[in-house]
Amino acid sequence: MKDFRAFRIHDNKGQVEAGFESLSLEQLTEGEVVVAVEWSDINYKDALAATGKGRILRKPALNGGIDLAGHVIQSSDHRFKEGDAVLVCGSGLSETRDGGYSQVARVPASAVVALPNGLTLREAMALGTAGFTAAIAVQRMEDNGQKPEFGPILVTGATGGVGSFAIDMLQSLGYTVVALTGKAEEQAAYLKTLGADSVLDRHGLEMSGKPLERMQWGGAVDNVGGETLGWLTRTTSIWGNIASIGLAGGYKLETTVMPFILRGVSLLGINSVECPSYVRDRAWSRAASDLKPAHLAQIANREIAFDDLPQAFSAYVDGQVTGRTVVRIG
Repeated sequence: MKDFRAFRIHDNKGQVEAGFESLSLEQLTEGEVVVAVEWSDINYKDALAATGKGRILRKPALNGGIDLAGHVIQSSDHRFKEGDAVLVCGSGLSETRDGGYSQVARVPASAVVALPNGLTLREAMALGTAGFTAAIAVQRMEDNGQKPEFGPILVTGATGGVGSFAIDMLQSLGYTVVALTGKAEEQAAYLKTLGADSVLDRHGLEMSGKPLERMQWGGAVDNVGGETLGWLTRTTSIWGNIASIGLAGGYKLETTVMPFILRGVSLLGINSVECPSYVRDRAWSRAASDLKPAHLAQIANREIAFDDLPQAFSAYVDGQVTGRTVVRIG
């Protein structure tokens, strides 16, 4: 196999350097399936890894990109054959394994998902880890008894990829959705287009800090963590579910047992990097069918070429991005 281009990240004791390199298949981390990558995307995690703003890599050097989609060119696993359309999201890409910012990727068969009916390869990366994570969150809330009649669902970090997809998916299932963002003035129209019934400015929240506060939400999808998540536990209604996904607002959780034992509130942890295959496969199947976002093109409203990748990360680190960016690799 000829050499190929990859966007490779080197971490030398905290000093991060990244750029395009020419690689051979033998230089890639091990796996049973070799994929000609056609599409990837950009996640906040990708930007942290590429810029060194976050300690993402667990090896001295790896190709970036936590998501990829393309066609199989080699496989020693009977489940996949040459020409199959496949995707991989998470599963240690760009952490412990070479990722999707490469014209060729070699991945474990256990991480590979056959492209579901109803999605193109580009659409799969328009969803990417963000859409996949949102689908898992909605799925887990429903499995734990969440119903539209419980009341409105609050989505925090609403203008990000996960938040945008969660709004779209929840609205399509008949939920009343309230979007919480620090960009309420400039992004209200965008969020309402996706299906938010109303938009709240997080800067105007009143958090009393009491063990229990007035019940306001039937449930929540939280991308923020920290003080906001603590407040959500105190303001979610009886038997409501909170899907906890992110920690942009901090990793500490200060609350009491009162919401859980007096209101039956459930806190559901969402891990899309390492999840059972039955959860992963079902979430992707639903993301291609009943949970497929009606506004996918509006959420993934940017497409860039592989060559333009290095210049795209700073906007993510600075919190200037709304929605999703797909990367044309092939």
